[in-house]
Amino acid sequence: MAARLTKIFKGDRTLWVVLMFLSLFSLVIVYSATGKLAYREAHGNTLYYLVRQVGFISFGFLIMLFLVNVVPIVTYFKLSPIFIVLTVVALVLAFIQYKFTGSIDKETSRSLSLYRFSFQPAELAKISLVMYAARLLSKAQRTEEELRIAFYWITGVSAMVCFLVFMSNFSTAAMIFFTIIVLMLVARVSIKYISALIGIGIVLVAMIYFTADLFPDSFARVHTVKGRIDDFVKGDNNAVEGTTQADYAQLAIFEGGMLGKGPGNSEVSNYMEAGYNDFIYAIFIEEYGFVGGAFLALLYLILLFRGVIIVRRCDRTFPAFMVTGLVLLLTFQAFINMAVSVGAVPVTGQPLPWVSMGGSSMIFTAVSFGIILAVSANNQKNKVPAEPLVVVDVPNEDQAM
Repeated sequence: MAARLTKIFKGDRTLWVVLMFLSLFSLVIVYSATGKLAYREAHGNTLYYLVRQVGFISFGFLIMLFLVNVVPIVTYFKLSPIFIVLTVVALVLAFIQYKFTGSIDKETSRSLSLYRFSFQPAELAKISLVMYAARLLSKAQRTEEELRIAFYWITGVSAMVCFLVFMSNFSTAAMIFFTIIVLMLVARVSIKYISALIGIGIVLVAMIYFTADLFPDSFARVHTVKGRIDDFVKGDNNAVEGTTQADYAQLAIFEGGMLGKGPGNSEVSNYMEAGYNDFIYAIFIEEYGFVGGAFLALLYLILLFRGVIIVRRCDRTFPAFMVTGLVLLLTFQAFINMAVSVGAVPVTGQPLPWVSMGGSSMIFTAVSFGIILAVSANNQKNKVPAEPLVVVDVPNEDQAM
C-alpha cells in the first residue's frame, strides 16, 4: 500500500507532509473563523464553508497529482509565451468588465467573470510570468549579451503585466515584480541592471505616493495605496480602538498568548470581516498561541528550504529557475500575510497560501505546488544528487526537461 501511494504522490516527501499540515490547519481555522460569515451568507449553516474548503483542498490535490504524474516539465517551457498572452488578455478583460459591465468584486475589480466561473487574473499572472522569465533566462546563459537582452525582455513584459495587475492590486503587482528581480539575480543578470531596476521601482512608488492626490477618483487603487501607507505610518484618524481590521488582528494575537485559547474558541473572528482570509494568521495565533503561529511559520520556511534542495538537484536551468520563482512567490506571500497580521507592514490583502479560505487563489497555489513537486519528481527519476546548480546551456526546447 505504501509503495502504491509513493508511486502516485511523487516528488519531495517533506513537501507533501508540509501540504498535509497546511491543509489540516486550513480546515480547522477556516471552520472557526467563518461563523459570522455563515450566519450572514449561509443561513446559519456553519458547516457550509468547511465543506467548501474541503472541496477546494481536494480539488487542489487532484491538480497537484495530475501535474506530477501526467504533465512533462517541457510543456511549461513550450507554453509559457501562450500563458503570458492569456494573462494579458484576462487582465484587460477584467479591467473592462469592471469599468463597463460591473465586476463581481466591485471594491477591488480583481475578478474576471466568465459565465458561472470567476477567477483573479493576477493569480495567473504570478505563474505565467515566472514561467516566461525562467524560459528566457534558461536560454540566455552562454554570454553576458544574451543575459542583457533577456533582462530587457523580461523587464518589459513584467512591467506591462504588473501595471495591469496594479490597476486592481498594488501589493500583488509589487510582489510579482520583486520576485522577478530576485529570479534574475539568481540567474546571474548583472547587478548594475538589477540595481537600476530597483532604483526605478523605488522612484515610481514614491511618485505614486506623493502625487496620489492629483489622480482622479477613477484611479482608486492609487488612493488606496496612499491611504494604507498613511494609516500604517501616521495611524488611522477615523479609527476607534479595536474597530479596524488591523486593530482586531493585534487584539487576536494578544489574546492568544503563548498557547492560545484552543480550537474553535476565537472571539475576535466574530468582529472581523477578513478573519478567514487576509488576517487568518492572527486568528490562528488567537486559538493556537505563539507556539502554533511559530510552527505555521516554520512550515513555510521548510517549503523555502526544500525548494532550495529541489533547485540544487536540477540538471537543467529552466526547471531550476521556474521552481525558484514559484517558491519565492509562495514564501513571500506567506510572510507578507503574517507581517500584516502582526502589524509589521501596511495592510495588503494577501491571503495565506493554502490556508486562507478557498478561491481562485487556492487553485493557482495548487498549480504552483504541483509544478514544484513535478520538478522534484523528475529529479528523483533522474537521480540527480543535491549538488550546487551548474548553469548549463539550453540550445533547444527539448532540453528544457
